[in-house]
Amino acid sequence: MTRILATGTFDLLHPGHVYFLNRARSLGDELYVIVARDSNITHKLKPIVPEEQRLEMVSALGMVNFALLGSENDIFEPLIEIRPDIVALGYDQHFDIEELESELKKRGLPSKVFRVPLSKECPLCSSGAIIKEVLKRYG
Repeated sequence: MTRILATGTFDLLHPGHVYFLNRARSLGDELYVIVARDSNITHKLKPIVPEEQRLEMVSALGMVNFALLGSENDIFEPLIEIRPDIVALGYDQHFDIEELESELKKRGLPSKVFRVPLSKECPLCSSGAIIKEVLKRYG
């Protein structure tokens, strides 16, 4: 059984997220999803939707077998329990594949890392695009 792990913020859940998670799920038999903690998001603005609600939304998606919040102490902590065969990255996630695989190996996890190469093409397939549209209409 091939266990896949995907991670992300998943703020303002949209078709781009669904596309990414479907592509990740197609790589194996089980899809685990780690939803980023509000406190760990430092590379962009804090999410609009609180972490517990984002977790609830991701958990409700049919392709997801199990979803959990990330660790506030060490982002690799949940991976030790999950032991994924493949870590799926979104096209825009800031991880370097070789560095991530090296760090996983240091922690006894021989997981392969796969980057989903594209996102779904649609006008509102990113949280940023949704926010801009809301501001345009109601700002």
